[in-house]
Amino acid sequence: MSQKLTLEQIQNFEGKYPKQLWHLFMVEMWERFCFYGMRGVLAIFMVEMLGLTDVESNLKYGAIQAFVYAFTFVGGIFADKILGFKKSLIFGGLVMIAGNLLIAADPHHFFYYGITLSIIGTGFFKPNISSMVGELYKEGDPRRDAGFGLFYSGINIGAFLGGFVCVLLGKQVGWNYAFLAAGLVMIIGVILFLFIRKELGPIGDSPLINLEPAKRLTREIAVYAGALVCIPLIYIMIQNTSYTDMFMFTVGPLAVIYYLYQLYKIPSSKDKRKFIAAFIMIALSIIFFAIFEQSGGSLALFANKNLHSTLFSLPMDPNIVNNSANSLYVIIFSPLLGLVWLWMAKRRIEPNTVVKFGLAFIMLAAAYYIFYTTRFFADSEGRTSLEIFALAYFVVTISELCLSPIGLSMVTKLSPKHLGGMMMGLWFLASAYGQYLAGIIGAGMSTPNDNASLLEKLSAYTDGYQQLAIYSLVAGIIVIAISPLIRKLMQEVK
Repeated sequence: MSQKLTLEQIQNFEGKYPKQLWHLFMVEMWERFCFYGMRGVLAIFMVEMLGLTDVESNLKYGAIQAFVYAFTFVGGIFADKILGFKKSLIFGGLVMIAGNLLIAADPHHFFYYGITLSIIGTGFFKPNISSMVGELYKEGDPRRDAGFGLFYSGINIGAFLGGFVCVLLGKQVGWNYAFLAAGLVMIIGVILFLFIRKELGPIGDSPLINLEPAKRLTREIAVYAGALVCIPLIYIMIQNTSYTDMFMFTVGPLAVIYYLYQLYKIPSSKDKRKFIAAFIMIALSIIFFAIFEQSGGSLALFANKNLHSTLFSLPMDPNIVNNSANSLYVIIFSPLLGLVWLWMAKRRIEPNTVVKFGLAFIMLAAAYYIFYTTRFFADSEGRTSLEIFALAYFVVTISELCLSPIGLSMVTKLSPKHLGGMMMGLWFLASAYGQYLAGIIGAGMSTPNDNASLLEKLSAYTDGYQQLAIYSLVAGIIVIAISPLIRKLMQEVK
């Protein structure tokens, strides 16, 4: 039997990337296929098959996505304290598989039950791969950012395939096949992780590894049972979005109190300042994601009815563009933008991390202004240019690349090691609030009248995109203005 790898052996890798990074992004790739495939069809499915209005669909979509990300905060804490990343990931993956296969069996009757399982499963799966990627590197290893950049680019292959395949299957073959595909790829992901987990050595092991086995098993079973007890609660809150409001107004303050408690316990004032910087970056990301995450809600519904079905004279379903263009652009342009940052760094003109956050907002403002301009290319029926829509997504992607991969890396750099999973969960909880606000914003753009013409819907949605462009521009200017203060808190962390 081969000896278990030590953490030192893993972190003393030669070359640019550790081999474990490739294995982890292969696992994450299939989870991203499942997640983005599901995300791309939810709003359309709810309107076309469940008979919801655009307003209801946006609110329910926002609630579902908010719960997905909120549960990652819970999953991150339990992974940190009891399960470890490996067991948390396997449990989460199995629950996600059950949720997708349940919807595939009968999308009409089992939709909300399956979605509830998917929310719980993703909460235990999602924060842990990123945390394990962070542990492949020693503190201060300059290759960490490149690793997260590659990881971020690589997993978007899964998001691209999922966005393309699930929309195509759902709209052209049958909705149950879209959910079946999402379930099958998660089976591949979990099996793959079972094969590669030994190569991670101690990374992701339970923090209770030295506890008596019977006691450890009792605590682990309690976590699994507690997660399953949440099923009826989440089911009720998704069914009635007013309960979602109550949940979001409760979990946020509790998370902040927990963060402040952990901050108080940090003995070093230097580490405290870095921990505060991480929290500020996470808080800023809420505003970003509230604007950015229209793709699964308002933009999906806008694409479904208000765009032409040709891209440069080739037949193309607009929802495939809406769901896959972002990921395709990330795959192509993430390495190129990385080279631009390196070129700027050599000339000592590379913007710091906080300024990049500000630039992300400004690019997002430009993207939503382009979404707004689609109204000027509309025909008399209210259908407009898919080419302009695809161009806007290119600018959205450049905006995302200034924030998301850097954000993940920054959270792992600024957080004390024993709080890595919790802070990764807090990063995703910020995304939950972004998703929640995105659903409310999307609902506000939708015309309440079911019988509104396509021209009226075009006008309502593009007016909303213009407002989002203004908000994003203002946020970007404020972030760049306060960047010196945040940089001081970050100290030596670049």
